[in-house]
Amino acid sequence: MKEKILILGAGFAGMWAALSAARLAALHDRSDIEITVLAPQPELRIRPRFYEAGVKNFAAPLLPLFTATGVKFITGVASEIDTVGKQVWYRNAQGQLALAGYDRLVMATGSHITPTLPGAQQYAFDVDQLESAARLEHHLHSLAAQPESEARNTVVVCGGGFTGIELATELPARLRAILGTDTPVRVIILDRSTVIGGRYSEQLRGVIEQASEALGVEWLLNTEVMAFDSTGVTLKSGQHIAASTVILTMGVQASGLTQQIPAERDPQGRLHVDQNLSVIEQKEIYATGDVAFASTDDQGHHALMTCQHAIMLGRFVGYNVAADLIGIEPLPYRQMNYVTCLDLGAWGAVYTEGWDQVVKSTQEEAKKIKIAITNELIYPPKADREAAFAAADPLAPFV
Repeated sequence: MKEKILILGAGFAGMWAALSAARLAALHDRSDIEITVLAPQPELRIRPRFYEAGVKNFAAPLLPLFTATGVKFITGVASEIDTVGKQVWYRNAQGQLALAGYDRLVMATGSHITPTLPGAQQYAFDVDQLESAARLEHHLHSLAAQPESEARNTVVVCGGGFTGIELATELPARLRAILGTDTPVRVIILDRSTVIGGRYSEQLRGVIEQASEALGVEWLLNTEVMAFDSTGVTLKSGQHIAASTVILTMGVQASGLTQQIPAERDPQGRLHVDQNLSVIEQKEIYATGDVAFASTDDQGHHALMTCQHAIMLGRFVGYNVAADLIGIEPLPYRQMNYVTCLDLGAWGAVYTEGWDQVVKSTQEEAKKIKIAITNELIYPPKADREAAFAAADPLAPFV
């Protein structure tokens, strides 16, 4: 009788979980272990690139890879998790309700922006998902057909975190390519922090400030948004900024499906997991990627909602969920190395190492590293069983 591993989600963590589990099952000649991925599309969407132009190209097909490695795929959207009956209800490609059972469940359903402020859903854009990033790109191109005005030429980015900075520093060049090189474009970042790049080290903040100044990107600090409308954004101070384009990059939460797991969660909705990535008090359920609140080391650091953590979390959780069924010792998740590589548009990029974010390179040198990461390193391995399994080893070098 088959023992079933069901993985919800085909993002970085879900894809690598499937490959890692398939690898370990094959190493132990356990053809009775069935690994299935349930997700809306059989593709890996390269979310770290959604701030760039040409967003519709940032998806990689997964079916050839899954076929080569013996992973099954179900097209569907999970809607209800029955942790007692060990089954998941989902809507299939035809919109019909269907059921998938499991012996072990891996939650890899990712995260999303929660647009709760008045007018956000109607008037704000985001680069959270491929469809919404494509909608923004279409809107930006439509600006060229609008009459010249300060509002048309102004983009407001709400949130000065990683995504907000990468998007804002990319926008001056994108806007001028659409509106004309001599157009007086204006890009403004709104952030609650009292300093530019408040989440980062002092050294990294200095680089972000330098790049922002060179690109003409403005920062409005110690600022909170109150509402959005068709003419722009209103701040809690009462100030209104006229802008035809307002983009949300803040308010990221773990997938709402985590609420269906009776377990402890952090303020972002991530499930607390042990060192083997098993959900605490739910030994048959594992969590990975953006839905896992996981310790990376013994120094008090936890995995962030980033691609670099999702990839390694996926490799470890896949190994451990398969090890659970095989009956061998798990590999405790550890990810001691942490790097930050922040794209800064036409200025270049910045690359840091360590949790204290020591700057190692900037501008063109760092840009080459950034391109290597986002254009090569994070893409799926080729659809070859041996190559995929080698890459899926949680102990293989990464960063």
